[in-house]
Amino acid sequence: MAVDPRGSDLKAFLADDPDEPVVMVNLLRYAEGGRESYAKYAAALRDRFLERYGAKVLYAGDGDTALVAEDGQQWDAVLLVRYPSRRAFTAMVADPEYQKITHFRTEALSEAVLQPTRPWPS
Repeated sequence: MAVDPRGSDLKAFLADDPDEPVVMVNLLRYAEGGRESYAKYAAALRDRFLERYGAKVLYAGDGDTALVAEDGQQWDAVLLVRYPSRRAFTAMVADPEYQKITHFRTEALSEAVLQPTRPWPS
């Protein structure tokens, strides 16, 4: 199952409006014992990287009983993060210091969705 973005994914992501703000939806399914490892990743992200790249957590919460979902479609956690631009997000994930903590996220998750979003026109 997919957990981490690939280089080709990031290249396509950056090609689409690189300087516009983006809200990333993170749907997370923990591996056995993964919650603790993800907590280490999240703490480092919060303490060292989000402010550096102008990002902000809009919402973070645990999944609850799904109202509409097939078996296996429930998520353990949901995270919404606003980045000032796609370029800022890709700069963060390319940061060598950030790369040193990504193993916590990779080890923590059995599956993930990382979905960029666009606001609907007003």
